[in-house]
Amino acid sequence: MSNESVDEMGPVDYVLVEWTGRQPTGEALPHLVDLVDRGIIRILDIAFMVKDESGEVAGIEISDLGNEVEEISIFEGASSGIISDDDTAEAAQALEPGTSAALLVYENVWAAPFAAAVRRSGGQLVAGGRIPVQALIAALDEVEAA
Repeated sequence: MSNESVDEMGPVDYVLVEWTGRQPTGEALPHLVDLVDRGIIRILDIAFMVKDESGEVAGIEISDLGNEVEEISIFEGASSGIISDDDTAEAAQALEPGTSAALLVYENVWAAPFAAAVRRSGGQLVAGGRIPVQALIAALDEVEAA
């Protein structure tokens, strides 16, 4: 990837999603595919893993998920090398025993024009974050109760 193409990229985020006690059903997958198809995000890397009850972690290949969630094959080969073994090991530490997980790195394509303009004008991101929906609901409940 050239510096010029990196300069035009949107912000890159990651998410680690955990499923307790079972493999994902695939219910969320069409929504992820829709985000990609509409050009809102671009999947840069994706990794799947399981953590057994004893705490042992193993990677899962996308091809191994095909029987359970057929649409997942669309992401086969979506590997930029951004997710390293150290990243998956760190992600695994956040998981509870008896879970499966997906680690996803994606570009926010929707924000690329704004991000590129900020960079060209000499600006840079100095802080960012996410507010979990549960925290937002709790804050709104507090305001309503007051």
